[in-house]
Amino acid sequence: MIFLPLIIIGAVVLVVFFIAIGAYNGLVTLRNRYKNAFAQIDVQLKRRYDLIPNLVETAKGYLKHERETLERVISARNAASSASVRAAQSPGDVGAMKELSGAEGALAGSLMRLFAVAEAYPDLKANQTMNQLMEELTSTENKVGFARQSFNDQVMAYNTKREQFPTNIIAGMFNFSPAELFAVERAEEKEAPKVSFA
Repeated sequence: MIFLPLIIIGAVVLVVFFIAIGAYNGLVTLRNRYKNAFAQIDVQLKRRYDLIPNLVETAKGYLKHERETLERVISARNAASSASVRAAQSPGDVGAMKELSGAEGALAGSLMRLFAVAEAYPDLKANQTMNQLMEELTSTENKVGFARQSFNDQVMAYNTKREQFPTNIIAGMFNFSPAELFAVERAEEKEAPKVSFA
């Protein structure tokens, strides 16, 4: 009879121990999933950042009087690329994700201005290289959108899990901080740039 309370206490401790292990491992899994999802965004963003200088170089010959527009695009591209590197080091970090969102919004705005200016130049609209770059950029923008959705879904799953009981206790004990969504800061970034050089 004396052993029965010890067995019950031991069983309860064992159950709590396994619940804690499951909660911890679940949080680690979800954190790794959102980091992987950000890596997919990062691949597409780098592709876009690589396309932009080619786009600007192609447009340069035609847009001689639009130097300021071209410089803004390159400046915004460089700022977004730097923000992307910082966000890749700590995906989900509130500051890094806000910086990246803002930089991406500024880049989208400068690209929209470039596209608007380019519409006024018929020779540029007819340039085959420019058309191919615009098509690749639009395709990449769509891929960024899909990757961003996947990242945000993974962040939401992670944040939800870390707030649920009893996982929230484990999250607090082992410093599983909340992750930040990759939110769209500017309205013009909600859509891929519309390109029609046909």
